This record gives sequence, structure tokens and C-alpha cells, in this order.
Amino acid sequence: MLSAAEWDAIQLSLRIALSAVGWILIPGIAVAWLLARREFRGKALLDGIVHLPLVLPPVVIGYLLLVSMGRRGVIGQWLHELAGISLPFTWQGAAVASGVMAFPLFVRAVRLSLEAVDPKLEAAAYTLGASKWRIFLTVTLPLSIPGLVTGTMLAFARALSEFGATITFASNIPGETRTLPLALYSLIQTPGQEAAAARLCVIAVVIAMVSLVASEWLSRNARRRMSERDGQEAAP
Repeated sequence: MLSAAEWDAIQLSLRIALSAVGWILIPGIAVAWLLARREFRGKALLDGIVHLPLVLPPVVIGYLLLVSMGRRGVIGQWLHELAGISLPFTWQGAAVASGVMAFPLFVRAVRLSLEAVDPKLEAAAYTLGASKWRIFLTVTLPLSIPGLVTGTMLAFARALSEFGATITFASNIPGETRTLPLALYSLIQTPGQEAAAARLCVIAVVIAMVSLVASEWLSRNARRRMSERDGQEAAP
């Protein structure tokens, strides 16, 4: 049986991961579209910045968030003065840290899916009088659903497993920011808690595997439905 603290860690992890995925959806799609469809100065620089969390130690990302979004940081001071929002050492801050770490995976999956969309389909819709927004919402985005689903599930799994940036920016506060990885770390550091640590380890593996399997299943299902729809439209 799981203890109350272990249940709290699991529920908090799920809430933080869902919140992290929620706030990166629109910015992630916008950045992915920009990288996939536009050529501009600084594109390589933007691409490098987007993928920095993949190559930098998570602790560095957490420190940069703490410096920029702390009470005395440029962004953090502005948020606190205008809206009374303080992100460090809160579960919302943990969601921000997890989202930043998951952002590159989401953008990469969506970008690859957008690049696979035939531009001729968009051009055909444009010649029929559709606006750019309508083309994106009715042609480009629906055809990119498999990549969007994959990116969302990968981002969720990454946010769920985030450790370094979270503990640096949001700390390890029981009931507030102690997510599943942080709870597992705390149990490992506590003598006599090997069984509890093993339980959380198994739960973490199960949740991650379910996320990955669900991602593959949803992506295949989306591709199958698109193929069936294309076949019906092509039939006389």
C-alpha cells in the first residue's frame, strides 16, 4: 500500500506534468510552424535556443529560471509587481521548469510533422480563397495531428520525469513541489525506505511506459483515420 505522502507525490506529478504540457502547447506549435515554414535571419539561433534544454544540465536550466523568474529577476520582479505572482518554490514554478525541459521534444515532433505536410495542399486551399489562418486550422494542423499527439505524449512523459530543473527552481517541498522523482530521491536518501523507493520506481516506469505506448497507439490511430478519410475522398 502506498502512503499518503507517496500518493501526494504521484498526484502532484500528474498535475504538474499536465500543466506543463498545457502551457507549452500554443507556443510550441507556433515555434514549430515558424521553424518548419519560414526562412529568416537568426533561424539557426532560434533553433539552438529551443534545443538548449536537451544539451544543458537540467540544474543549469533551473538556475537560469531562478535568476530570471525569482523575486529580483527581470521576469519575476515584473510578475510579482503587476500580478502578485511568485513562481519559485511553488508547484506552478515546477510546472514551468518541467515545461521548459519538455519544450524541445514537443517542438521537434510537431516540426517534423509540419514539414511532412505537402505545401501543394496549402497552396490549393489558398487559390480557393482560404485565408492563411483557415488554411492552418483546416489543412495544416489536421494533417499534423500524428506529430502533435506524439509531441504531447513525449512532453508529458518528460515533464513527469523532470528532476534537476525542478529541484533547483521549485525545491523539494513535501505536498507542494515534491514530485515523483523528488520523492524517490528523498526516499533513497532515507535509511529503511528501500521498499517505498522500489514502489515509486515501479510506478514511475509504469506511467512512463503507458505514456509511450499511448503515444504510439494514438499516433497510429490518427494516421489510420487520415488514410481512410483520404481513401473515401479519392473514391468516385
